[in-house]
Amino acid sequence: MQGSLMLDVEGLWLSSEDRHLLRQPEVGGLILFARNVEHPRQVAELCRSIRALRPDLLLAVDQEGGRVQRLRQGFMRLPPMRSLAGHEDACALAEACGWIMATEVLAVGLDFSFAPVLDLDHQRSAVVGSRAFEGDPARAVELVRAFVKGMHEAGMAATGKHFPGHGWAEADSHVAIPVDERSLDKLRSRDMQPFQALAGELDAVMPAHVIYPQVDERPAGFSRRWLQDILRGELGFDGVIFSDDLSMAGAHVAGDAADRVEAALGAGCDMGLVCNDRAAAELALAALQRLRARPAGRLARMRTRASASPSYKESPRWLAALGRLRAAGLVA
Repeated sequence: MQGSLMLDVEGLWLSSEDRHLLRQPEVGGLILFARNVEHPRQVAELCRSIRALRPDLLLAVDQEGGRVQRLRQGFMRLPPMRSLAGHEDACALAEACGWIMATEVLAVGLDFSFAPVLDLDHQRSAVVGSRAFEGDPARAVELVRAFVKGMHEAGMAATGKHFPGHGWAEADSHVAIPVDERSLDKLRSRDMQPFQALAGELDAVMPAHVIYPQVDERPAGFSRRWLQDILRGELGFDGVIFSDDLSMAGAHVAGDAADRVEAALGAGCDMGLVCNDRAAAELALAALQRLRARPAGRLARMRTRASASPSYKESPRWLAALGRLRAAGLVA
């Protein structure tokens, strides 16, 4: 059974310090960043070494397309999702992108990518921007649904982010604490629409490090109002809830790393991410060891449902998906 904490490692291979940390039962997942990636063979070897140490760990990456792609050398450089909207066959292109992304991520031994982005492009948020599929909620739902369909057909669980929507708040939650002053009714009528429409199709949701003061004084990822009353209660979402990275500036309102992971799990997150700060990761781990937190059984749903053949680039579906994206001028 997975623990409730997702961490990262320093380099291309596991160090003795990494191995010690990953052996702790409270650690349930590991996320790779660009510094952990050299080429597909190396990533596959790294994943094998992690599986040998902890077969139950969830292995994740951020592989959305556009500027958010940790797997680059030897992997398909997918376009930003916002570039799909202007094409007549945008939904077919979105499905092709979802399937290609998931197939490549699964082929190297990872379980899932934290994708897709459900935020709307309001032409305000630099951190969202071209990562969003659309600015119109109904059109965003169509494109995201197609992308998720491609992911699922490849065998990957889908994670919608960043609930209830990060597209209006201008500040970047990596370095600041964004605030969205709009009312709950306004959020329901616009930014929450993709989450509501796709609640039964998403396997996981990641809340935003954004404060919506008309709803709760706490960021969504630390708010029982957002996660329990609205996401689970009102929207009926029964999948996994991952915190966004608790090392980000937008999370610091909750205190130190121990306070943050306790607040996230207490609000309703099933797994807390603490990345790019080993001291914070150790502090969060100590907090969970002290709390003896019981991991959520639903985390097992995030494990890969299929393994991609090493010769996937020769398959008819790969060639058809690649041909479609090339014909649209979206990939080289």
